[in-house]
Amino acid sequence: MAQPSILGWHVPWQGVRGWFRLYWMSRFWLQMAWWLRGRGWGRGGLVVLLILVLMLPLGGCSLEQFAKAEANIPRLVLSTLSDPKTFNPILSQESPNIFSWTFEGLTGTDGLTGDVIPALAESWDISEDGKTIVFTLREGLRWSDGAPLTVEDVVFTYEVLFNSDIPTNGRDSFRIGTQGLLPTVTAVDDRRVQFSLPEPFAPILRNTETEIIPAHILRPSVETTGADGTPLFLSTWGTDTPPAQIITNGPYRLGQYIPGERVIFERNPYYWKQDGAGNPQPFIEQIVWQIVGSTDTAFLQFRSGGLDSVGVQPSFFSLLKQEEDRGNFTIYNGGPDLGTNFFFFNLNQASRNGKPLVDPIRSRWFNDVAFRQAISYGIDRETLINNIFQGLGAVQTSPISVPSPFFAPPEMGIRTYDYNPEKAQELLTSAGFSLDSSGQLVDPDGNRVRFTLITNSGNRIRESIGAQIKTDLERLGIQVDFQPLAFNVLVDRLTDSLEWEACILGLTGGLEPNGGANVWLLDGALHAFNQQAGPSQTPLEGWQAADWERRIADLYIQAAQEIDEESRFELYQETQQLTQEYLPFIYLINNLSLAAVRNTVEGVQYTAIGGAFWNIYELQIAEE
Repeated sequence: MAQPSILGWHVPWQGVRGWFRLYWMSRFWLQMAWWLRGRGWGRGGLVVLLILVLMLPLGGCSLEQFAKAEANIPRLVLSTLSDPKTFNPILSQESPNIFSWTFEGLTGTDGLTGDVIPALAESWDISEDGKTIVFTLREGLRWSDGAPLTVEDVVFTYEVLFNSDIPTNGRDSFRIGTQGLLPTVTAVDDRRVQFSLPEPFAPILRNTETEIIPAHILRPSVETTGADGTPLFLSTWGTDTPPAQIITNGPYRLGQYIPGERVIFERNPYYWKQDGAGNPQPFIEQIVWQIVGSTDTAFLQFRSGGLDSVGVQPSFFSLLKQEEDRGNFTIYNGGPDLGTNFFFFNLNQASRNGKPLVDPIRSRWFNDVAFRQAISYGIDRETLINNIFQGLGAVQTSPISVPSPFFAPPEMGIRTYDYNPEKAQELLTSAGFSLDSSGQLVDPDGNRVRFTLITNSGNRIRESIGAQIKTDLERLGIQVDFQPLAFNVLVDRLTDSLEWEACILGLTGGLEPNGGANVWLLDGALHAFNQQAGPSQTPLEGWQAADWERRIADLYIQAAQEIDEESRFELYQETQQLTQEYLPFIYLINNLSLAAVRNTVEGVQYTAIGGAFWNIYELQIAEE
């Protein structure tokens, strides 16, 4: 592995641009020292900071590190908190991931309007009964290795997606009706592919944004099994695969991956898009993902000129806003974000190999609705907004994204939980809990109420939320052991071992609620609060679902069957009423969608739906 720099500064300095950055970096670090001192850093802390700064160029000038990033070409430098977990789009379970840059589906989403638009398919025809959709592929489509992209690849992709031996988040959103039937996908001719549905299915066009994968590369791994009897596909295109072997169809292909440091994307020379004059797109030759480890580090790198864009954390907003002109960037506000932030308990009452996934004593607390409601009343969301989100957000009351046409506000009968510790104590008392002589909460059997809360480390917002929840619940006599984990470790706990107690997490959200079917269907791959074992995992004993849990799953099935928009809204409204009543997820804050982007990036049309780079194919980098 290449030698890492201390703070992740990996962008080579070149000519005037380099001197410009050096000048502003010098000013930046002086300002940062005063800023940190004002936040309680002592003289010793500032000395450590100075040492890090002096070490910075030593890591940043490694010729080995820049083996593929030395050319003076149009380049966009961004950041990500952690390494990618897979290069296989079918197996991906996390966001962000590499696939928005490297793969496309038959359809896409217009980042401005949210409308479904053509992508690999130039058009589609829907039968009068709504049960047959025929997509027509664009002419001359090619993979990044130059091989033709054909209907065979489309059919193959859906064969893999619908293969029950392959665990994937994407399959759940295609299940149709109470039996969970899947579409049949067949080739019509060289350019047309047909989806045959058992009944009309409202989300089908958005679902066909699913990334198409190359049959000529991946078919053997699907048809061949390993020693454990599972398809080799499950271990194909892991992050140890040489980037040149990852064949893509999107605007970029993988150029380089250095674990813990960066991912470099190179322009796909066979990408289908062209501008009006016939020039191939995208125009930006490279995208560099710096793996920074924390939002604080991303902020430091952006201010010092090392990144072209950064998500604006609320705690950084005021400082960045003052520097827009001087730093030559713009802070974009897309309004309420699509994503969600929530706190949740592990409600799984199952065992594995005879051992309960959750300690039975704690499991009884977590599965008590009154306990969960008390916890929700005990969380001071207004303080979260003011202290952590700096006023740049609102209380969240629904799993459905605020920009979605299916979002139901509290005025429609959706229960909310204002901060009310007295109400919390009443609910706990009614459930048999009480405070002992030392002020600690105990259950009816005298067991002290204490649990471990996890989240992904490096995400400053979630770490701050966890710290406040710990403090808030201490006021109720509850001890919370807060433990941030590396993101990949967190994902493994939630989806593989299933041994955890409480968690703070978020989901990316979207305009179509059925995109969350994998969260709400009983066997959904992201049914995280009560997860079932995956196809290749050791089975569980004694798994069970609550009545309200089954009702939400049924409603999601019915809403996908319903074509009439008003009727769909009513169904989703009931799901939101149920989720707020029974609290499988305790929703927290809906933050604003904010990002800072260098003014050298031309053509940005920022929205909460698409972010800053949904139209990456037409963006350009101006010379400084």
